[in-house]
Amino acid sequence: MLYKQLNLFENSNSVKKTPLEIISAVRKLREYHALGLLGGEKMPEDANPGLDNSSKDNFHYFTLPMALNYQRNSYKLWEAALTTYEDPETHFVFIPEQVVVVSEEKLRVALVKHKVALQPNRHSNIWRTISETLVKHYQGDVRNLFTANDNSIDLILKEVQLNRKKEFPYLSGQKIANYWLYVISQYTNLKLKNKDCLSIAPDTHVIQASIMLGVIEESDDHNAIRSKVAIAWQEILSGTELCPIDIHTPLWLWSRRNFQPDI
Repeated sequence: MLYKQLNLFENSNSVKKTPLEIISAVRKLREYHALGLLGGEKMPEDANPGLDNSSKDNFHYFTLPMALNYQRNSYKLWEAALTTYEDPETHFVFIPEQVVVVSEEKLRVALVKHKVALQPNRHSNIWRTISETLVKHYQGDVRNLFTANDNSIDLILKEVQLNRKKEFPYLSGQKIANYWLYVISQYTNLKLKNKDCLSIAPDTHVIQASIMLGVIEESDDHNAIRSKVAIAWQEILSGTELCPIDIHTPLWLWSRRNFQPDI
């Protein structure tokens, strides 16, 4: 069995896992990840231009493409984002003030050129809408969104997911919003407050890993299962040293490797 092979559970024959068993298994997965046994030496977002982590450009680089990170290969998305950033003809798409004044056709061509946008009209509209929101409400600088909300995750999520939900298409989604803030915390200089408010990002790999660990049962309702995953991990990890987002990468890598360690 995979459980026995990975030594995640003391009793691999038990069908129903207790919260304590699941917490122990997750800690072991984090150890495997730290040792490089789950792969992940290069994460999708490592495809970046290496900007000053405090710069406006750096924050926009890790914000705008994130809104298009839905049901697609993350590695290919960020490779496309890097190529688009480094191409003088398409670099402007990362500057909100320039995005809002160009024609729809020019923006569409620029986003499609290196395949940041796979759906020309829809993805271009998402990119433009978020750029317009940044220009209209935050002086064209996403850092002002964070400052206006005291760099507090709960306040930022409320702003993006409730107050201005329609103005942040896709970025406001449960999975993407939480993972976006996690990436911002990893690839910029921003010190976000109230990390415990950051939910695990329940994408396909995290869902499958959660099923393997017995956190939830498999379901045909994909939308409902996302909420179940987020709520279940919040409850299981409550009172531990771990926040849900802390286990996202180990679970994601474990599932991506078909639950096999690199040993």
